[in-house]
Amino acid sequence: MDDKKPKHPRVPPRWFERAFWSSHRWLYRSTGGRLGLWRPKPGKWGTLRLTTIGRRSGAERSVMLGYFEDGANLVTMAMNGWYDGEPAWWLNLQAHPEARVDLKGGGHPVKGRAAQGEERSRLWARWGEIDKGLDGYAARRSTETAVVVLEPV
Repeated sequence: MDDKKPKHPRVPPRWFERAFWSSHRWLYRSTGGRLGLWRPKPGKWGTLRLTTIGRRSGAERSVMLGYFEDGANLVTMAMNGWYDGEPAWWLNLQAHPEARVDLKGGGHPVKGRAAQGEERSRLWARWGEIDKGLDGYAARRSTETAVVVLEPV
């Protein structure tokens, strides 16, 4: 057995993940933003609310995402619950890079982009420090998972 090959950790069923994140968005909205967001702590990720513009509808779309801070930038991953396919928010952000983030304590406009090269490797390694199963989860997908950088505008 090759110990270097990442194991495929179990992920919750798709319906459970969707229900969880829908509940999370509901909690945020129903409390007027008082609950549902938290800042990252050493070795742990935080949550933010990202609002993009729909690539086809032109309507605002919001999603809750895990993130960590890299200087002034916020870093997340376009993982789609570790299933194949790109998440809609990432497709929206690629079509319209200008977006808004809401964080615990406030929000601001951002511009999203995919990290490339050395930057991607460095940020991926930081995620790996937070989530020890990262490579195993990513191996479940047939395409590379985008590391998304949200830069303040």
